[in-house]
Parts: sequence; structure tokens; C-alpha cells
Amino acid sequence: MPGLFITFEGTEGCGKSTQIKALAARFKQSGREVLQTREPGGTPLGEAVRHLLQHDQAGENMSPEAELLLFTASRAQLTRERILPALANNEIVLCDRFMDSTTAYQGGARNIAPEAVTAINRFAVGQAIPDLTILIDLSPEIGMARVHARSNGQLDRMEQEAIEFFHAVRAGYLKLAQAEPERFLVLDGNQPADTLEQQIWAAVQQRLSD
Repeated sequence: MPGLFITFEGTEGCGKSTQIKALAARFKQSGREVLQTREPGGTPLGEAVRHLLQHDQAGENMSPEAELLLFTASRAQLTRERILPALANNEIVLCDRFMDSTTAYQGGARNIAPEAVTAINRFAVGQAIPDLTILIDLSPEIGMARVHARSNGQLDRMEQEAIEFFHAVRAGYLKLAQAEPERFLVLDGNQPADTLEQQIWAAVQQRLSD
């Protein structure tokens, strides 16, 4: 069977990680090879960039433009080192965030010109366009309450943004989903995790049958 590239998107605390693990388990039980990865990260270079973006003091006062280029540098490496080879090997690729995060966060919330974001994103990903993008939509207030509850107050650089920032991110995601309804599956993140899992699995099976 051919490979399939599925990305998960959403604001902080929406439950992406839980659903990625559940979907990976489903695929593995069915005998498929699965690459489970994340952004930024997924490679030694990407993980170093992730630390810089989220935790390193050198990242304080980072300009939006530098942030954009660091995220897409990690993405370019992940795409070529892991994603494209896995797809060529007919594996299932599940990625926690991908190019749409940059459009929503750096484009929508950081107000970088959409033309620049689109061009840099395209350069970074090349031909690696997701077959399906699952957007778990959730109120930023609920999502950040979850983040605070699990972090014991140790927030990373992005999580420390004001709530208005995450409202802009959410709006950016919904705008993307509206523009590309054939690629996006938008789900209500207020639903129980097992309900979300069933909805995701049904959508993935439909995509495989198509």
C-alpha cells in the first residue's frame, strides 16, 4: 500500500500528542510501518533548533523573521532526512505540526506578510505536502489552562505569549482550513479523547480507501 502523510495541528493544549499516539498504535496494529515525528525537531539538527526556539536564553527577544526561518530550517531538514524517505518506503508518516503551524503562528499571529511565509514554507517542504491535516480546534483559554496544569508553571517561550496571540493563531488555522477543505479535517477539541480518536480513524480509513 502507498504511504500516507498526516499532520496534526492546533493551538497549545488541544490534545494533538494524545491523538498521534493513538493513531500510530492503530496503524501498527494493522501491520503498517509508521514514522512518528514532530516539529520543530525530529532530527538531531531539528531538536537543537527546538531547544533554541523554546528554552534557550539566546532565543529571548528573537525577531519574528528569525523565528520563521528557524522553524522552517528545522522543517527542511526533517522533510529531507526523514519524511520523504519514509514516504518513498510506503510508510505512514504522522507529524506533530508542519507547515500550517508557520502560517498560523508566524503569519497569522506574528503578522509576517503571507507572501513571504508561503514562499519560505514551499521552499522548506518541497514536494512534501500532507495528504491529510487534522486540526483539533479548541478555545485558547481551555488549551492554556491544560498547559498550565501539566507544566507546573514551567512554560516554554511560545507558551508564555498573551492569550490574544493564541486567538490569532486559532483564527489563522480556521482560515487555512476554510481555504483547503479537501486537505483539512477540523474536529472539536472539547470532545472526549476517545471520540476524537474514532473520528480521526474513520477519516483516515476513508482517505486510504480513496
